[in-house]
Amino acid sequence: MGRQPMINRRAILKGAGVSLGLPLLESHAWAAGSPATKPPVRVAFMYMPHGVIMDQFWPTSPEAFHESPPPAIESLRPILDQCLMMKGISGVPITPFAGAPHALELSTWLTATLPDADTRGRVNIAISADQIMANYVGARTLLPSLELATMPQTWKENQAGLHEAYYSHCSYRSPTQPVPAETDPRNVLNRLFGKKGEAGRVTHANPLDRKMLDRVLAGARDLRKTLASSDQQKLDQYLDSVRAVERRIAAIEQRQKEAALKKSGARSTNRNVNDSLPIEVRIPEGDKRSEYMQVMCDLNVLAFQTDTTRVSTYIGSTPNGVSYPELGFTDKHHSQTHHKNRKEMVDKVAAITKFNIDQFAYMVNKMATLREGDGTLLDNCIMMWGSGLEDGDKHSRENLPFIIAGRGGGALNTGRFVDNVKSNQGDLLTTLLSCAGVPVDRPIGIATKQIKEIVAES
Repeated sequence: MGRQPMINRRAILKGAGVSLGLPLLESHAWAAGSPATKPPVRVAFMYMPHGVIMDQFWPTSPEAFHESPPPAIESLRPILDQCLMMKGISGVPITPFAGAPHALELSTWLTATLPDADTRGRVNIAISADQIMANYVGARTLLPSLELATMPQTWKENQAGLHEAYYSHCSYRSPTQPVPAETDPRNVLNRLFGKKGEAGRVTHANPLDRKMLDRVLAGARDLRKTLASSDQQKLDQYLDSVRAVERRIAAIEQRQKEAALKKSGARSTNRNVNDSLPIEVRIPEGDKRSEYMQVMCDLNVLAFQTDTTRVSTYIGSTPNGVSYPELGFTDKHHSQTHHKNRKEMVDKVAAITKFNIDQFAYMVNKMATLREGDGTLLDNCIMMWGSGLEDGDKHSRENLPFIIAGRGGGALNTGRFVDNVKSNQGDLLTTLLSCAGVPVDRPIGIATKQIKEIVAES
C-alpha cells in the first residue's frame, strides 16, 4: 500500500476570504510519529473568584480521589485518571494590601506577584504566566494567546487605592499592560475563523453564514478525497463542531434581541425588517450562564484543536456581584461567601462552585473525546481551573484550590490527589510552564522551586 501523502500542519480551508484552521489529521506532518513531530502542548487557565467550601472540594484522602470524589468535582469523574489535585499551594501574602483581597485574588493568580505599593494608582505588577508562554510559542500560531471572560472588565473599585484593572484582569503582557479579555462569543468566532483584511484584521461580521460556509465546505470536499477514512471522519466531526458553535451563538444572540425588544415594549412580530435592532446586545443576567460559558469553552477547544493558539485564559466570573439564577436563587456570589457557616449560604456557595467546575468539566471531557496523534487533545494539554482565594468568608490564601486536567504531552503525572505539596502558586505556574516546554529563565513571582511531585518521571 502506498504511503498516504502528508499535508502541511498550517493547511487551512478557504472560501471568499474566510478561513478555517484544520484539526490534527494523521496526514499532517507531525502525525508521522517521530519525537520531533509530537503535537504541541497547549495550556489554558480558567478562573472562579471567592474560593470554595473546602470540605466539599478536597478529597478526604488520595484513595478517595477515585473511589468517592467530593461533590464539587463529580463531573470530572469520567477523566479523573487525567486529572491532578494538589493541596498545600499557598497564595501571595498580601501585606501591605490587607484591605484589598478581591483586587488581588485575580491579579496575582497568574503573576504570583503583588502590585507595586508605591505606584498603586496605576498598573504595575508583573508579566503573567500565560503571556510568558505566549512570548515563547505565540509566533508559531495565528493568535499568540486567547483571553476570554464571561463579564465585561469594567468594574469600578479601588480597594486599598489599587488600580481598578487589578479587580478584573489576570493577564498582563508586561508589568504595566493588562490584556483585555473578549466577552462576546461572536467576536471570538470572528477572531478564530473570520474573513481577514489588511494586517490580519477581521473585516467580515459573520464568517460562518450559510453562503460562506458552503464555499468553505466545497474546499473540504476536495480535501476529503485525499484523506484516509479515519481522517475523513475526524474532518467531518470537526466541521460539525464549528457549525454547532455557530448555531448556538446565533441562538444566544436571538434571545438577547428578543429580550431587549420585550424590555422596550416592542413586539418583535410587528417590527419592520428594516428597523434597527436595539443597541444593547449582551448576555442578560437572567440568561443561562451555562450555555454561554459552554460556547466560550467550545471556542477554546476549537482554538486548541486547530492550533490557532496554544495558550488561553478564561475568567469565568469576577468578584463583582455576579449571581446564578440558573441555580434557583438570585443571591450574589460574593455576599454568600461571607456565610459565617450558615448552612443555607454555605450550600449556595457550594452549588456555585460545582456549577463553575461543571463548565470546566464540560470542556475537558469534550477534549478527552477528540483524537489527536496517538492519544487525545486533552493528552496534549494542561488545563488549569482554580481560584485566587481559599475561603471567601475569611479571605484566606494559604491553601488555594486548583484542578489540573490533561497530561501535558506526558509531562504530568496525573490521576492523583497530592495532599501535602507545601508549595506556592508561583511554584505551580513555573512547573506547569516547564512541563509545557517553555523555558523559564527565572522563577515566576514568589516561586522558589518546581513541584517535582506532579512531574512524570522521564
